[in-house]
Amino acid sequence: MNTSYDVKFFEISRNKSSKTPSHVVRWSVARKRSSKTYRTKALAESFLSDLRQAAKRGEAFDIETGFPQSMIKAKDARTILEFVTAFIEMKWPHAAAKTRDGMSDALATVLPSLTKERPGRPDAETLRTALRKHLLLPESKRPAAPPEMAQAVRWLRSASLDLAALNDAKTVRLALDALALRLDGKAAAPNTIARKRAVFHAVLEYAVELEELDANPLHKVKWKPPKVTETVDPRVAVNPRQAQELLTMVTYVGGRGRGRRLMALFACMYYAALRPAEAVGLRLQDCHLPLKGWGRLTVDVSRPEVNTKWTDSGNAHEERGLKHRGRDDVRPVPIPPELVKILRQHIDEYGTGEDGRLFRSERGGVIASTAYTEVWQDARQLAFTPAQVASPLARRPYDLRHAAVSLWLNAGVSAPDVAERAGHSVDVLLRVYAKCLDGHKDVANKRIDDALAA
Repeated sequence: MNTSYDVKFFEISRNKSSKTPSHVVRWSVARKRSSKTYRTKALAESFLSDLRQAAKRGEAFDIETGFPQSMIKAKDARTILEFVTAFIEMKWPHAAAKTRDGMSDALATVLPSLTKERPGRPDAETLRTALRKHLLLPESKRPAAPPEMAQAVRWLRSASLDLAALNDAKTVRLALDALALRLDGKAAAPNTIARKRAVFHAVLEYAVELEELDANPLHKVKWKPPKVTETVDPRVAVNPRQAQELLTMVTYVGGRGRGRRLMALFACMYYAALRPAEAVGLRLQDCHLPLKGWGRLTVDVSRPEVNTKWTDSGNAHEERGLKHRGRDDVRPVPIPPELVKILRQHIDEYGTGEDGRLFRSERGGVIASTAYTEVWQDARQLAFTPAQVASPLARRPYDLRHAAVSLWLNAGVSAPDVAERAGHSVDVLLRVYAKCLDGHKDVANKRIDDALAA
């Protein structure tokens, strides 16, 4: 293959010579021009984006075909498994660690269903392990497979259906039915099904882009997924008195003063509605903490936790930008005097890390979710009655954020202001927290009574 890194891209143009609307992607490799025509502008833009990403990550382009190496690998794929592994290679460099984990989780659910009947089929758990720990990683990151896993890998490669089988609606339905179930055979949660279906849909769209499939076969299958619940359950939101009781009890649990070290972390989730990953990444330089009055947090970093095999650094926490925002975006969050006081006391007692981080483990590392979740569950046992402990009330630390946003909305703070503080769009905010708005039914009932009495 004769390759080059001299790649130039041109604007997408409308194909005026065709009777039916279409759009042309044009680019050149070593001054040799290439083009592809798509029926819709969206498909053309998606293909051009893939080309640009390949160039950004330093891939060589084949001069003859004009395609980057990752696309050639996908176009050369003969089985579904080969195509999926090429898809993973293409997506990996620009995907967040959580996204990589989600892709692997979804495809490890789907791929075992897209296989032929072959003798020696490993059990479901072994197949999933072989996919998650080997095949659904880029080749450069795959560890040496132990004998049992190596056998499962060989079976998956030999049994994988041909890529063309995805044109058959029955094949696609097998995949959909698989992602609707957990490994134990029970029904998966609606949100899980929707997330996994979205990954499978993206794989099929990539096959359409590369003209390996004429159209996305998911659109031909009449398969209705369970309804996804987007709204927050109002039962999880604590009131201010309960929140204060929980924060107090946190300081009494955990060995070696662990709970006391974490109280301010939980306070940021409640008083500032920070996501746990945002609170974990908070630094001194992000905080304006005056002696009197309201302060401000300038949030620009998130440290989501994920298995080390999905990160580039090999660390369990990968520094990322804010959720739903650009990498360099920041979110200013005004904080009440109560939180200002808590943070000042925390800094006086524990100081900060070399990078300015406020919250660290006893050894100075990034706080693991298992550590603060364990403390949280112990605090619930002390702060709540047995009935409340068994209820959804503040079951997870994340529910403190839900309680904060619910409090702000019910206090009459405008939706745009709440959305800005919480890092949501207004429409998402009102949709997600619709059930947490109190008192509006009483107002509506009063207005109806007045109208009936008129």
